[in-house]
Amino acid sequence: MTGTIRLTAAQAMIRYVAAQQNDDGAPFIAGCWAIFGHGNVAGIGEALHAHRETFATWRGHNEQTMAHAAIAYAKQLGRRRAMMVTSSIGPGALNMVTAAALAHVNRLPVLLVPGDVFADRGPDPVLQQIEDFGDGTVSANDCFRPVVRYFDRITRPEQLLTALPRAFRTMTDPADCGPVCLAFCQDVQAEAFDWPESFFAPKVWRQRRIRPDEGELAAMADAIRAATRPVIVAGGGVHYSGATEALRAFAEAFHIPVVETQAGKSALGWDHPLNLGPVGVTGGTAANTVCAEADLVLGIGTRFQDFTTGSWGLFANPSRRIACLNVAAYDAAKHDALPLVADARVGLEELTEALGHHCAQGSIDGLKDDWFAVVDPLTAPPGEGNALPTDMQVIGAVQRAATPDTVVMCAAGTMPGELHKLWKAGRPGSYHMEYGFSCMGYEIAGAMGIKMAEPERDVICFTGDGTYMMANSELATAAMMGIAFTVVVTDNRGYGCINRLQMATGGAEFNNLLDHTIHVQPSAIDFAAHAAAMGATSVKVGSIAELEDALTRRHEATEPYVIVIDTDPYPSSEPGGTWWDVTVPEVSDRDAVAQARETYETNKQTQRTT
Repeated sequence: MTGTIRLTAAQAMIRYVAAQQNDDGAPFIAGCWAIFGHGNVAGIGEALHAHRETFATWRGHNEQTMAHAAIAYAKQLGRRRAMMVTSSIGPGALNMVTAAALAHVNRLPVLLVPGDVFADRGPDPVLQQIEDFGDGTVSANDCFRPVVRYFDRITRPEQLLTALPRAFRTMTDPADCGPVCLAFCQDVQAEAFDWPESFFAPKVWRQRRIRPDEGELAAMADAIRAATRPVIVAGGGVHYSGATEALRAFAEAFHIPVVETQAGKSALGWDHPLNLGPVGVTGGTAANTVCAEADLVLGIGTRFQDFTTGSWGLFANPSRRIACLNVAAYDAAKHDALPLVADARVGLEELTEALGHHCAQGSIDGLKDDWFAVVDPLTAPPGEGNALPTDMQVIGAVQRAATPDTVVMCAAGTMPGELHKLWKAGRPGSYHMEYGFSCMGYEIAGAMGIKMAEPERDVICFTGDGTYMMANSELATAAMMGIAFTVVVTDNRGYGCINRLQMATGGAEFNNLLDHTIHVQPSAIDFAAHAAAMGATSVKVGSIAELEDALTRRHEATEPYVIVIDTDPYPSSEPGGTWWDVTVPEVSDRDAVAQARETYETNKQTQRTT
């Protein structure tokens, strides 16, 4: 008969979390990000201190960005490992809701443990408590419910005996993977209970590989054989499954071209002859041409987000069929797709066997060369002159400085679209884009998380001045921890991406660029000085040549290295791309809006949802 050990609920939680392992023996939870407040310092704080030698605790500067770092860590490691994040109740907890949504959209694991109100309601209402006038069980943490895959409120210590295994099942289940929130009542954290010692025995969580149903496999193989112009849309699930080699072998065996979503980019090397590059709104002409003509669109590990599908206007062949290989049945059956519910790697391997000697007959000759001939000049060094550099030229400078170990990352604004189009990603895992939620503020914290996941990699973060202003505090955390990565801040004085969208939909330039906002004193932020004040090595450069010179010195830094460059907010790469459904007002006093509405209604006719 097993013995018992008397611990507080918080002590039991940390002891259990630290004992959970991958099938390679590594801890599944690498450590805990923590900002302490009255809702977690006495309970969880004391428990983390007790395990500080074996279970790392890191202190960040904002709850949201701590969670972003944790999520980027899990994404870079293909969901094989994750992190825990704890906050106090109220504001600290709500700061994590945005990050929870980001993890949910991207199907990424993170263990969120916010403090909660008193279960015994003794001091009710406690400091920072949200009171629902009609429901006494509601707290601020109920905001997590729609943005996590598993939610639980711990109101008794022994509830952890079921809640914690459920949390780890969720985070390690490929089909159900996502964030978990365990709202931990602060008085319960400190309550003692006699726990079975067996509860703390090391446990291995194997991430199962779901094999395909025989009927679905046969139907998918038949659909591929029947297609004359098939195309593969590679999504993030290819990376999560470790299926990049299986994808290459499958594409080569049957001569099927591959196009890449933001999450799927780098699944094949950019120079592979069957990789036609970026697809959709931020896609290239080669990929979008093939997708428009395809009679079978085979998604692998993709959610078919609107940027991928051109708001479902891209796949224009009247006889086209959507098929989807996905570990999640929810995604596999979207838009009446022919589903193959399976792990991406196993599904591709079994499809390969089922198809035998089949070979697709479609031709892609010249498409890829033509695309690069058009866009390569956009990233070339500029000639002599005083013009502000473009974002495309900044990308070119970083590309020329990149090594096989470089990981470029971004999340929101101008750069995701330009990087999707223009960045030449080499090996798998060299391109890290959070474009499921496209969350401003992910970049700097995410770069830190990537570097923690793979310390040997050369991590380069692209961010604009707008995003930098939203969330820069983890530069100080990275400096404090000696985590070195490079940040390229493109200062176009505002939200350049949305300003261009505003203009494209007929709107007047308003409230996006700083020159078009109300201010008494002109904004003149010295981003390099600001970054230096937080402990980074920083430099302001005045040209692409100076940027390239600064990039050569990035490996000398033992802390974040920030390079600031002023850029032109107006140009974007015109080649490639397809329609995106952003509704234009039906009625306006402005002629530009009326004209944009006419164009919108014309494009709307191309949209197909089935």
